[in-house]
Amino acid sequence: MALAESLREMRARTGLSLAALAERTAYSKSSWERYVNGKKPVPRQAVEALCAIAGESPGRLLALWELADAEWSGRARQTRPAVPPLPAPAPAGAGGTTGADGRARRRRLFRVGVGAAALVAAAVTAPVWGWSRPSTEQPTNPASPAPDPAPGCQGKACDGKDPDAMLCGLPGRVDSLGPQHRTGTGAGVEIRYSEVCAAAWGRIWHARIGDTIEISAPGTRPRGIVVRDTADTGVYRFTPMVGARDRTGLRLCFVPAGGTGEECFDS
Repeated sequence: MALAESLREMRARTGLSLAALAERTAYSKSSWERYVNGKKPVPRQAVEALCAIAGESPGRLLALWELADAEWSGRARQTRPAVPPLPAPAPAGAGGTTGADGRARRRRLFRVGVGAAALVAAAVTAPVWGWSRPSTEQPTNPASPAPDPAPGCQGKACDGKDPDAMLCGLPGRVDSLGPQHRTGTGAGVEIRYSEVCAAAWGRIWHARIGDTIEISAPGTRPRGIVVRDTADTGVYRFTPMVGARDRTGLRLCFVPAGGTGEECFDS
């Protein structure tokens, strides 16, 4: 399945194990194993969560999810129930009916046949309506899409908090400020900003054990992280957030392992 293959590629890009992915999302390790191997329908929110962790736009994966969801729900294979054939009209003269009487009898049989066909069709489709999802191609009562969950903090209340846990890093809620920067050691760093949360944080990847990044904003305490082990070197790592009502005045500083050669980047 194309979706499962793309999910596996996206997970590999994050560098996270299934257990680590479970820790950072609302889905268990066993659920992720089924999702990435196409054994179980994938919730849309799981696709969005994986894209958010990878820092990638969810557009392509959500398009694949729509196709997979249609297949899982059976919408792509729904067929219309067959209508039984009408009963054959009685031959002329049978039972002593001819002329006007025969025509009246045929009209009555026709009405009975149509009524029976309608009852059979209703009986066939009734249980289908009970469990199948309605087609999304021509909805009779289109439902409004579920709103995004409210962020867990805004502005100063976000100081020191995790951007993922506070739902500030969801797709559509976060932007990268300026270009991605490549440090002298080969690590990538950038400033991330969420207007919805009015907060910013730093991100690093391809880091080395001992590398440090720190994000600061006017009037706030700087927040930073240290890359502590091998598991952290192959994935995106984020600083805690700093409250920032606008995108100006933000600074991200990188200090390589060993403590010399600091590099700073402004928004």
